[in-house]
Amino acid sequence: MDLVARAPRQPHPGETLAGSAFAQVAGGKGGNQAVAAARLGARVAMVGCVGADANGELLRAGLLAEGIDCGALDTAPEAPSGVALIIVDDASQNTIVIVAGSNSKVTPASLARHEAALASADVVVCQLETPPETVRAALATARRLGKTTILNPAPATGPLPADWLPLIDYLVPNELEAAMLTGLPLATPEDASRAAQALHRAGARNVLVTLGAQGVCALLGDGESAGSVTSDASDASGAPTPVHWPAPKVAALDTTAAGDTFIGALAARLAAGEAPAQAIQFALRAASISVTRTGAQPSIPTLKDMER
Repeated sequence: MDLVARAPRQPHPGETLAGSAFAQVAGGKGGNQAVAAARLGARVAMVGCVGADANGELLRAGLLAEGIDCGALDTAPEAPSGVALIIVDDASQNTIVIVAGSNSKVTPASLARHEAALASADVVVCQLETPPETVRAALATARRLGKTTILNPAPATGPLPADWLPLIDYLVPNELEAAMLTGLPLATPEDASRAAQALHRAGARNVLVTLGAQGVCALLGDGESAGSVTSDASDASGAPTPVHWPAPKVAALDTTAAGDTFIGALAARLAAGEAPAQAIQFALRAASISVTRTGAQPSIPTLKDMER
């Protein structure tokens, strides 16, 4: 559950700021990504865990209202539902502190009980708000079952274990996460290209570094056509090279869940059989709509929004 305060700027350590608004909104990276995929045309099942509390009831009800299959969404009586404390400033940037709560109860054993949900999927999406051993088990299970895998390495704390990368079809960090995964400085699209190449060399098949208002730097490991770029996305040696797609220009209000919208949209289009380059550009448009609205899940567009 997202607890969101709006303030003129981010507070300094030890400082108390007067905020202008507060909202409690369903969130969580996994939940946001599930909602985005569902609103943008996919059939979605959520594997996870909520607490036996009011927030858990609200989170489950919200997912069900989106048509998401919650048969694999457990309830942990001994842990509260996860929460995120979010401050959004007047520049529409946010800082977030998450407390895992019931998310820490998503274990490899619980995942094994719900393997049928993974078996029925075309695309399996993971992020790092659940325990790392569970994420690794989900990726390995999805690879064994022949599914397309997407990992959003957030929140990132450092490089991923080397044995994870071959299990990942689409690794989707933002610029801060890409810097933490590679140890490389990342301030420009050119820096993002170098980070994407390093992650691809380490084993990730496709790497998409999201850059907020600057769009996305995409390295497609199969040499997929670069969309609006006329040349093939590979160098003289045949190695794939990253392509930068700018984001549509919009007036941003709140960037919360923009990355989650991108990933959910990407998953939905890949599950529908769309080519990666087209799926990425669709996801960029969806994320651009989301930042023109406030809140996490309330900001995520539908297919009708996209058509308009």
